[in-house]
Amino acid sequence: MASIITKTDLALKLFRKGKVRDTYEYGSNLLMISTDRLSAFDVVFEEGVPNKGAVLTGMSVFWFDKIKDIVKNHLVSKEIPSVFPSYLQGRALIVKKAEVIKAECIVRGYLSGSGLKEYQSTGKVCGIDLPASLQNSSKLPYPIFTPSTKADSGHDENITEEQLIKVIGEDYHIVKNLSLRIYERAAKIAEEKGIILADTKFEFGKIGDEIILIDEALTPDSSRYWPKDTYKEGENQPSLDKQYVRDYLETLGWNKLPPPPHLPQEVVLNTSKKYMEIFERLTGKRFEVAE
Repeated sequence: MASIITKTDLALKLFRKGKVRDTYEYGSNLLMISTDRLSAFDVVFEEGVPNKGAVLTGMSVFWFDKIKDIVKNHLVSKEIPSVFPSYLQGRALIVKKAEVIKAECIVRGYLSGSGLKEYQSTGKVCGIDLPASLQNSSKLPYPIFTPSTKADSGHDENITEEQLIKVIGEDYHIVKNLSLRIYERAAKIAEEKGIILADTKFEFGKIGDEIILIDEALTPDSSRYWPKDTYKEGENQPSLDKQYVRDYLETLGWNKLPPPPHLPQEVVLNTSKKYMEIFERLTGKRFEVAE
């Protein structure tokens, strides 16, 4: 089994330590490392997930290429100089620096997660009126843009489009349009592989006046992927993403605040298998286990 990387310590200036990624200054660019740390409900767990960082990195590179005609991204190189530790190969990218646009740009094609809970309470998601007949996992009449805050700590919160405009101004119209176009492209590609892309989250940044896609793209950390052949409206779907862990945690009565509960080895290994499976099904490539 591959080694599990939950911490990094490079002889570079740390630019940012996120829930999953460690990013360092690297000349005029950044070195962005996807660790095997697991975050759920915005809390980082003690247990790492084998191969997770490599899956996130590989899938992001795959999707960056598939949508490059829609939006530019921050990728400079997936090749990491040999002066760095060997464990970075396949887990790290050299990326451009960008000014982060403070919004989680979420697109939903199906009703699930926090969107389902909000709908059941109000009949809306992020202020958007939806038909009264929808159920758990229902396909929406059309994909909807449902942004949330981008919290440096604590939980992100769903907000309306009007609230987001107050935060990011006219950039709102651009990121909404880009988010919907990317989702529609990715959902079509996934469907051809027998996968439903239920929803996904994007992050954008600016270099000068140009808006680009940053962070990750359409990974099992930032998306809900369901097998198409077992889809059944009205119930939870067997997931190929982080929802598997969330569903387990919902059975514990945990308050979703630190400290996190212990994750059994079975849950950790099943999560790893799901991440590798969605990588292989979408990319058509065999996942090469990182050393």
